[in-house]
Amino acid sequence: MRAMFAIGIALLSSLAVSTSALAAEPINTLEKSGLFGYEASGVAIRGYDTVAYFTEGKPLDGSDDFSTGWEGATWRFASQEHLDLFVAEPDKYAPQYGGYCAYGVAAQGALVKIEPELWTIVDGKLYLNYNQKVQKNWEQDIAGFIATADEKFPNLLTSE
Repeated sequence: MRAMFAIGIALLSSLAVSTSALAAEPINTLEKSGLFGYEASGVAIRGYDTVAYFTEGKPLDGSDDFSTGWEGATWRFASQEHLDLFVAEPDKYAPQYGGYCAYGVAAQGALVKIEPELWTIVDGKLYLNYNQKVQKNWEQDIAGFIATADEKFPNLLTSE
């Protein structure tokens, strides 16, 4: 178990370094580019519909037909209804920590990309994570990681 934790930390550290030029962006718009890289696309949470996590209980691809700008990013939705819900209450539906990996914020103090299929809703808030191993680590102490990430996240936006 310690070995998996160490591997997860090493992976997050390397990703944090590779994304440091983009680290101060308030909303995660990191998108795969090239073989190993990531770059800012301007689209939040890789184009997934953030409202669907709450209303459908699963991630859904968003559409350019149903999109809006908020906090400097484009947010896409699967339907007009989801778009309308988000526009009415964006803070209710937007993922925590700008959509960056919740575990990465807590464990590494880093802004790391996510995989939209790895998520948790806790107390009505959406948390996204980097990969399956990170998600399993996250699940070992969700409340503790949330408390730590809540403290660290504001400083990550101002430290770069």
